Amino acid sequence: MTKLLVPVLLGSVRSDRQGIKAAHYMMRLLSARGHEPVLVDPLVKQLPLLDRMYKEHPKGEAPAVLEELADLYRRADGFLIVTGEYNQSIQPALKNLLDHFLEEYFWRPSTIVSYSAGRWGGVRAAIALRTVLCELGMPSLPSVLSIPSIGRALSDDGVANEPWIDKAADRFLAEFEWYAGALKDKRAKDAPPY
Repeated sequence: MTKLLVPVLLGSVRSDRQGIKAAHYMMRLLSARGHEPVLVDPLVKQLPLLDRMYKEHPKGEAPAVLEELADLYRRADGFLIVTGEYNQSIQPALKNLLDHFLEEYFWRPSTIVSYSAGRWGGVRAAIALRTVLCELGMPSLPSVLSIPSIGRALSDDGVANEPWIDKAADRFLAEFEWYAGALKDKRAKDAPPY
């Protein structure tokens, strides 16, 4: 398998956030599979509320955090998005993080890990997020890894407490690797159609 550079975009900035467990879990699994995951945490990055997209800044005048992320995203082979569910949709910090960029996402697949405190595992957020990701030019893959009862399902350091999670994650990542590897090869061989 080709080594992949995978930004792991986390949606939550809450003080008692549980999604960080899912981000750590996925980072650990991606590393174990020989990939290079990079956590993009909006709590750490402190992006401003969207006023101008990265591309709307004069060249060389974008805030440093946007330049850093633009560089990472241009080198990325695919994106893994970790979203909780707020009022049947995605988290505001995630939407803000995503909307700062556009062309930097093009021709790279995205995949979704959703979670919730309850039994539905954030599936409604995942459904809402698919449309956004496709509009941004990073097609969303068919499978979603949905983790219900996140508080109990994963440990603080990102270890699954339930065996089904590891089994589902293995298949989930195999699908992502297939798409990300195929599109990486295609980008290396052919110029994009536009």
